[in-house]
Amino acid sequence: MGDIMELNVGDLVTRNSYGNDVVFKIVSIDEDSVKLKGVNIRLLADSDLSDLSIYNNEEDIEGEKSFLDRLDTKLDLDRSDYFYLPGKILHIDSDAEYLSRCLDYYKKINIWAMGINEQEDKVASHIKGWLDEYKPNIVVITGHDAYNKRKGDVDDLGSYKSSGYFVDAVRKAREYEGSHEKLIIIAGACGSYYEELIKAGANFASSPKRVNIHALDPAIVASKMSLSDINKDIDLKTILDKTKYGKDGIGGIITKGTMYVGYPR
Repeated sequence: MGDIMELNVGDLVTRNSYGNDVVFKIVSIDEDSVKLKGVNIRLLADSDLSDLSIYNNEEDIEGEKSFLDRLDTKLDLDRSDYFYLPGKILHIDSDAEYLSRCLDYYKKINIWAMGINEQEDKVASHIKGWLDEYKPNIVVITGHDAYNKRKGDVDDLGSYKSSGYFVDAVRKAREYEGSHEKLIIIAGACGSYYEELIKAGANFASSPKRVNIHALDPAIVASKMSLSDINKDIDLKTILDKTKYGKDGIGGIITKGTMYVGYPR
């Protein structure tokens, strides 16, 4: 481990007590207490300075290159005779850095997306207005969350940092549009209460196994729904397999896509 006196805000570190499994960026340092944010994983954490090790492999953090390489950034569409209208995405995220990363991803694959940076507890009171203004086919409601077993059982909504806020936002969105096919809702973050989010009206939610999810996972699912034919049922397993942690991190229901296909070009 590096000298703890050398650690500064912005440094990349791992936690020894967790087997150095997640790479974090130091957000702030207050005496011996450090606030951390996952570089790739949607995770906020606190740590003692003494528990941290400097992370030096900045070239490929957590095998990120191989994960990004397997994402489809080029569309295999028949452009000789047809034209395509992908579904529009409204992405609401409490984390500005992760939101920017998701918007860059949408832009790279030529999907229209509007991003809104808003804290989890404020989304429910604004979401109907945003849906009315932007008229998206898909809405993503994400940010940060966590299950805390010291607060209660895994099936107690009060045991989660933000799941209650996500559930409220999903319910409001579903009040706005009751059809699961006219409005695709993707909700949750690391360790969220998956079953309750689905029950509230989400098409997709995290996290079936209460695991962490990648910063891009909600955007990956949203993009797949944007580019899936509106007249055909989605291949649910294939969509989930594209995410970092697959069905352990995000689950959902079979529905139709949101992309119109037109002819002639």
